[in-house]
Amino acid sequence: MRATLEQLRRYLLRRHGLLGARRFHGPEGVMQYIRQCGCIQFDPVDVCGKSHELQLLARVRGFSHDMLDSLLYDQRRLIDFFDKNLCIMPVEDWPCLEHIRQWYRDNGRSMDQVNQIAGQVLNTVHARGHVSADTLGLEGRADWYWSGSSLSRVALESLYFRGELVIHHKKGSIKSYALASDLLPADLLNAPYPFADSLSRMRWQVLRRIGAIGALWNRPSDAWLGVDGMKSPERQAIFQRLEAEGSILPVQVDGLPATLYIRSEEAEALKAAAEPFTGKKQVRMLAPLDCLMWDRRLIEAIFGFSYTWEIYTPAAKRKYSYYVLPVLYGERFAGRIEPVADRKAKKLIVRNFWPEKGFRQTEAFRKALESELKLLADFHGLKEVVWENSNP
Repeated sequence: MRATLEQLRRYLLRRHGLLGARRFHGPEGVMQYIRQCGCIQFDPVDVCGKSHELQLLARVRGFSHDMLDSLLYDQRRLIDFFDKNLCIMPVEDWPCLEHIRQWYRDNGRSMDQVNQIAGQVLNTVHARGHVSADTLGLEGRADWYWSGSSLSRVALESLYFRGELVIHHKKGSIKSYALASDLLPADLLNAPYPFADSLSRMRWQVLRRIGAIGALWNRPSDAWLGVDGMKSPERQAIFQRLEAEGSILPVQVDGLPATLYIRSEEAEALKAAAEPFTGKKQVRMLAPLDCLMWDRRLIEAIFGFSYTWEIYTPAAKRKYSYYVLPVLYGERFAGRIEPVADRKAKKLIVRNFWPEKGFRQTEAFRKALESELKLLADFHGLKEVVWENSNP
């Protein structure tokens, strides 16, 4: 297939529900979008909403905190576990992630300490229904990732990584765990691992990552995080296999030096994107870990927009700020914005907006931006939007 850059942009934005009105609606829209992506990345940092919340808010009409919590912890249609780092994904993907659980059974920090008390901990969790690190009550500390931690936390998280526990619910940043066997269907827990070898598993993951973004190239990429063991030879072999079996299609894009690949079932959507967009342009604020942004070099090549999440950049070296969101307007990136939720004052404070070079801030854009900021404020139960600097 061949495509222009404009066509590819429209295809990606339509597929993600970011062009025009939101096309995903309510709880079923959440499930539809996450199944399309395979998984969305979880992050606990909450400046103006957690990254996974912002990603869904940008796409799903009527999205709320309670909607996601219900899908995760009441209906159990979604589950939080590792895929591309820590993610949220459909619960039916559980059997496909057995290789991760097995790795933690064979490895992991403080294994000897955890193994000695694992049976005791599991019995306690089952008897109580669910426990958190604060209520488990184990004495002592253990080595853990980044730093030492309480033995209660280390034991619960280790057993969660191994798949013996799942998250029962969260209250803020506090996680309560329950036995997987108490909450998940037995046929799901006992389902066989679906991959005959590591190459088959990587094939599934590569196809999943292409689906998460919509188009990818056969190059090193942050999109491959979590595809353990895949180096260049394996990646080349997997792309060749996927193309030979007809699962992916190569796309030559005018102005791009490298071939992109889409899932074969997306061919008609890419063709349809050749027609110009005639709807009303809307503003969308993207999450820092949004699936669309997983390969930032690719996004720069397609949209001419260079984005770095500066949360880990020393303050003196930041070009913009700590937690800045990319802003889409219609088919292009308009700039970057820094909103902060002040829950005590019931205000969404906008500290700054940095327009892209050459972007003209029309009255229509300003109204669309204010509308999207009001939606973000309402999501958090805030009463007003306040610009710290002058409103653009």
